[in-house]
Amino acid sequence: MSKGTLLIAVVDDEESVRRALERLIRSAGFAVATFSSGSAFLESARHMQPSCVVLDLHMPDVNGFEVQLALSLAGAAVPVIVITGDDSPQSRALAYDQGASAYLGKPVDETMLLDAIDAATQV
Repeated sequence: MSKGTLLIAVVDDEESVRRALERLIRSAGFAVATFSSGSAFLESARHMQPSCVVLDLHMPDVNGFEVQLALSLAGAAVPVIVITGDDSPQSRALAYDQGASAYLGKPVDETMLLDAIDAATQV
């Protein structure tokens, strides 16, 4: 499977972050879908199955932890890479407990993110 056939979902409420991540991930050869909220992503997840989700933790409405839980309850085996500007040992532990494949602080290191996507999608 080539990178271009893999869909990476980016879920972040900050438009500038979403756009930057979309450009970065697309430049690495992946298809990208962006979502401005956890609820918008969960609604779309009923109709599409991304190969990986890059997920902000702290969003209004439905936060990243709630998205992770919803994916788990739905039986979706999609790898989740958590990104956050508000890192804490508790957040890190909870994200990993809920199945995150990687946990990265903002600003996101581009190489680390792309390496985490590659590892999660096994390209």
